[in-house]
Amino acid sequence: DLVLRLAVYKTLEKHRGCVNTVSFNAEGDILVSGSDDRFVMLWDWESARVKLSFHSGHTNNVFQAKIMPYTNDRSIVTCAADGQVRHAQIQEDSQVNTRQLGRHQGRAHKLAIEPGSPHIFYTCGEDGSVRHFDLRSSSATRLFTCKAFPSDRSAYMPTVHLNTIAIDPRNPNLFAVGGTDEFARLYDIRKYKWDGSNDFGQPTDCFSPQHLIGDEQVGITGLAFSNQSELLVSYSDEHIYLFARDMGVGPTPVPASPSSEASNASGDSNPTTRASPSANDADTAEPLVYKGHRNCDTVKGVSFFGPRDEYVVSGSDCGRIFIWRKKDGEILRATEADKHIVNCIESHPHVTMLASSGIEHDIKIWTPKADDRASLPVKVEQLCPRRSIGHYRLFTPEDIFQFLPQQRQRSTSSNNMDDTAAGVNLLELFAVFNRDVDGDNDSHDGADNDSDGDVADTCRVN
Repeated sequence: DLVLRLAVYKTLEKHRGCVNTVSFNAEGDILVSGSDDRFVMLWDWESARVKLSFHSGHTNNVFQAKIMPYTNDRSIVTCAADGQVRHAQIQEDSQVNTRQLGRHQGRAHKLAIEPGSPHIFYTCGEDGSVRHFDLRSSSATRLFTCKAFPSDRSAYMPTVHLNTIAIDPRNPNLFAVGGTDEFARLYDIRKYKWDGSNDFGQPTDCFSPQHLIGDEQVGITGLAFSNQSELLVSYSDEHIYLFARDMGVGPTPVPASPSSEASNASGDSNPTTRASPSANDADTAEPLVYKGHRNCDTVKGVSFFGPRDEYVVSGSDCGRIFIWRKKDGEILRATEADKHIVNCIESHPHVTMLASSGIEHDIKIWTPKADDRASLPVKVEQLCPRRSIGHYRLFTPEDIFQFLPQQRQRSTSSNNMDDTAAGVNLLELFAVFNRDVDGDNDSHDGADNDSDGDVADTCRVN
């Protein structure tokens, strides 16, 4: 009943750009936010008042800001579109010292703090690397670079560009990452040899719905662990899936080959044989699925909600917050929260309350204060219609340099490809890359982009 009575309690207005991150401190009395304006703000959300505002030191949009626990709310870590990972220390006189801790090649979307630690956190970036930071040390540890499993796509995208990282709160040794392929990869930090003597890039397990294995059009934008170690995975231009710990497809899943795809299409084989043998068991449980929202234009998070993680929440390209009942996937709410896109939803650590942000420059605080229970629109399935057109994938400079010699080799070995055709392919590749080289899909600020904020005609996966 409380979920059906959620309504806007406060609107926090101070940022001068899209708000890309909102997060509560451990006590829940302070909200920290980061924005395209490159400022980090600490809010007394109850009074809608800014307690402290400071420039992050980043040279591009702030994507995530979190308060380190057990630091009296004076230690804040951030990552951003400039690839930097930074630390801000608030002094007794409220002056703020910031310093760069490390830097990814390309954008760094997310970070994850080790539960209960005032010192340790992880980051991931579009360079595919996962890095371990300890604020007591002067240097970061590059744990590994996420490599694609053998497939047609891995020939031209050998590195998985990472969008999200999450740590299991029940077992902080386990963390998961997701990016530009279908697999959420699970790692165990205990297997890492700090002298660098082992290859830590091999995951402990991987998770993907069966029908997405081998699909080169999907990617992962958000991950979240429940307090029961369930893994929530949000896919670009697809749905959200909930995996129990025993639903993995193994550490080395093998995507379907083109021949098996053809036989599946002709009905000659069972389509569930598209993964590794561990996933071929007919008794393998399928993950719960949460449908109705649209996740196409930006890198959106996903979260659990409720004192026992009873609900799943996500933003949507249609500007709504979607809330599903976790146990059966039923949509309970689809409420308007932004004129354009809702990117971030953060649950309060102790009470039934949400914070949301998106393309608009404000933050909305939601509490169960409405007198009447909300009802779903009659045609909720039409709120966010699915798209059937192809996706554009964004390429980093590293992708382009890896692609060029392969393209050159193909053009010389094929009698059917002339120089004009090869040139067109390269022009298309550079066009896709250059479209957003100075911006980010997380942001649709009209002051910084040619877009007027309307939904684009193509889906672009970071």
